[in-house]
Amino acid sequence: MSSQDQQSLEREGETLLTVEGVGKRFAGLQALEDIDMTVNSGEIIGLIGPNGAGKTTLFNCISGAFPPTSGTVTLEGAVISGLPAHKVARSGLARTFQITRPLEELTVVENAMVGAHIHTRRRREARDIAMENLEFVGLADRADEQAGELTVGAQKRLELARAISTRPKILLLDEIMAGLTPQETKHMLDLFRQLRGRGTSLLIIEHDMKAIMNISDYVKVLDQGRGIAFGNPEDVVKDERVIEAYIGGFDVDA
Repeated sequence: MSSQDQQSLEREGETLLTVEGVGKRFAGLQALEDIDMTVNSGEIIGLIGPNGAGKTTLFNCISGAFPPTSGTVTLEGAVISGLPAHKVARSGLARTFQITRPLEELTVVENAMVGAHIHTRRRREARDIAMENLEFVGLADRADEQAGELTVGAQKRLELARAISTRPKILLLDEIMAGLTPQETKHMLDLFRQLRGRGTSLLIIEHDMKAIMNISDYVKVLDQGRGIAFGNPEDVVKDERVIEAYIGGFDVDA
């Protein structure tokens, strides 16, 4: 679906993030080609597609892990493509990663403070911000434990706490629900809804189709580095291109 098709959808909120014509080439491999999408304020958008579709590569281009080969990324009208990751984070965009990598020798609160130090050098202020966000994700009572002692589910919540401690306007979440139990997934979805209620927009890569379809306002589908669909979850799951590339017979209400 083209950018023009995206703009024709009735969407509320001001445009926050714009990805326009983004491509990424690695030597002879075209990992992304001409990707267009927008995220408006107050939206949760799911980003789905088969393995190797380019989802994480797109996150890397948006978040400053590496620059796109072509195209631009703007946040609130300012170009952020090509900026280093720490400057992108200071501009109001945070992300998590597929594989959690907590600083195992530090405590839980010290890990969350890493995010808070994006905006402040004062240790006490950073700790206050971190503790507020650990309380939000349900880890405040474990603040002084070593981060390496946490379960996978708790490490995912710690990574979320560290990301939101940067006070982002938009969060990019890369398979943050992978490996969670059904109860942990439900808790994570509740946190996403609360974050949206606090004014944070979310762009989520996820393979749990039931979860992503039920939390997302809109869904963007990638296949082989190209965008093949964008729209309401109910419409996307009926798109023949999406069914052929990825979904099969998935029922959004299942």
